[in-house]
Parts: sequence; structure tokens; C-alpha cells
Amino acid sequence: MGKAHDIAYGSGDSNSSGSTVYSVIVVPIDSSDPGGQVRLAPGETLRFGRATADGRPGFLTIAHHGVSRRAGEITAVGSHWTLSNLSRTSTYVVENPEGAGEHIKIAPGRIEAPIPFEFSRVVLPAAGDLLSFDIWAPRHDYADETATDGDGDGCGDGEPTVHAFPLDRTKRYFLVLAALCEARLRGAPHAPLPTVDQVVDRLRPLWPTASRTAVQWNIDYLAVKFRMKQPPESAACGPRLNGKKESLVSLALRFDLVREAELAVLTAAPAALLPGAAAP
Repeated sequence: MGKAHDIAYGSGDSNSSGSTVYSVIVVPIDSSDPGGQVRLAPGETLRFGRATADGRPGFLTIAHHGVSRRAGEITAVGSHWTLSNLSRTSTYVVENPEGAGEHIKIAPGRIEAPIPFEFSRVVLPAAGDLLSFDIWAPRHDYADETATDGDGDGCGDGEPTVHAFPLDRTKRYFLVLAALCEARLRGAPHAPLPTVDQVVDRLRPLWPTASRTAVQWNIDYLAVKFRMKQPPESAACGPRLNGKKESLVSLALRFDLVREAELAVLTAAPAALLPGAAAP
């Protein structure tokens, strides 16, 4: 993949000192130093493809015969960026390296598709190869939590908002959920889920009395808590839920119910954890 070219634009946001504020940084996969990065301020565009830059500013050359001469465009837009796929035949994929398999597909001809990830990897299929480069979008804006009632409603009157998936991260069921999600959160988004026996072994340093029955009980409890099945006392429990672990992990990762930083509970001191619901 060709080396990134510097971009010299006169436009863009400025901070109080008058210097340009960059909202997007493009990092070619073979770039090992900051000098190979391309920085874009809001409103600026970087084009990429097989064609050579020939001194043109704002062009990233990807020297591969399987890449279109004008393959696409990256545009910085405030706190996010957009990707235009100028290929007629190839679908591009934008991966979230921290998202446990989260990705967006950009169809051929799609213009200015918004990309919400703070860290992204653009993957281009090219004649049997998969080429990639990274994009950082460090300027992510968030609402001021002090201006709301703590639940995102923006006012302090009335009943508080009920959380969709309330989880107590000091309980054993969260330990079980974290152990199920661990491999996919640590950079292997397609890793097979651990067996119940493997979860028992993983949790035994923290939970010396862990057993297959106890772990399975907590998995069943999570399925009820996430409203994936009716509780046992219900008159109509419904059909048996197959793929329960896969469904739990899929939902947990999709809604960030377990984050990579929270895997620290798997190495926490046992005294820091509460007993949680008792298994049968």
C-alpha cells in the first residue's frame, strides 16, 4: 500500500490559538511513523485508489492492481466521517477493531455513508487480497450528563427512566456473562464461545465453589433477565431456547452491556464481589 501524502488545505476549524483542529486521522497499514498519517479537518476530503497522486494534494495511493483507480473518498464531518465507495463492483467493509466484530458494509456506488466509530479499519477486497488502512476519529462529542436527570431525559420531573438491561456488575451472573464475552472482546470477534466447563475453570479463582450447575443456572437467569425466555414459574414458559449462550453474547456485545474494560472483574479480588443469586 502506498505511503500517505500530506494534505495542505487552508480551510478547517481552528482552536483559540488559531491552529487547525483535525477531526480525522488516516493511518495507512504500513505506516510506522506519524509522518505517514493524513490529517483532515472538518470539510476536507481524502481520495484514495490505484492512481498515483502526481503531486495532487489529498490523494492516498493504494498500489494494487485489484483496486480501482478512483476507489473512494473519505470526508471529515465534525465528530464523524463519511466514506464514498466509487467502485462499481466491490463492497467495502468498515470494521470497529474494538467492537467485537461490529462492522458496516458500504455497497458499490454508495456516497457519503456516515461512519460512527472512533477507531475504524477500512477493508478493501482486491483480486483475492484484503487490503486495509485505519482511520481514527478522536473528536467524538457527548451530551453533558450534568444537564440531565441522570437518565438522559433532560429534566428532573416525573418518574426516572427504566433501564432496558439493568445489570449489577458485582453479581456472579455478570461474572458468567463477562467470561462468555471475553474472547470476542479481546480481539477475536469470531471465536467460539467457551463451554460451561471452561467458564467454570475460568471463574474458579474468583468463585471457588463454581460448578456446572451453578454456571448454567446463571446463564438461564440471564436469559430471563434479558427477556429471552419466561421465568420458570410462568405458566407458559415457551419452547426450549436453543443457542442460549450465543444469543446472550450477541445481545450483550450489540448493546455494550459488557465492555473490554469491564473484563477486569475476571481478575478482581474475590472479596470485592458479592455472592449474587444463589444457584440451586
